[in-house]
Amino acid sequence: MKRNPRDIIFRPVVTEKTIALQEADNKVTFEVDSKANKVEIKQAIEEIFDVKVEKINIVNVKSKPKRMGQYEGRTRAFKKAIVKLAEGSHIDII
Repeated sequence: MKRNPRDIIFRPVVTEKTIALQEADNKVTFEVDSKANKVEIKQAIEEIFDVKVEKINIVNVKSKPKRMGQYEGRTRAFKKAIVKLAEGSHIDII
């Protein structure tokens, strides 16, 4: 059973580092479903944005402890995909 691509790709990750990666190496970073694999992510990005994907690196971002006064908690954990686009392909995030 094929999953909906919009259920796999959640949102782009926009930070100074990811914008520098996009400008230098044509790499775009997305937050993805924690159960998705590289093949599913590649198919979803190619279908949603109509681009050619060359390579995908996946990073599991662990949660970190945080405090707000006397209250303690943790940030949420998520999976991040760094996608290298083929030459001539472009995704405009901003």
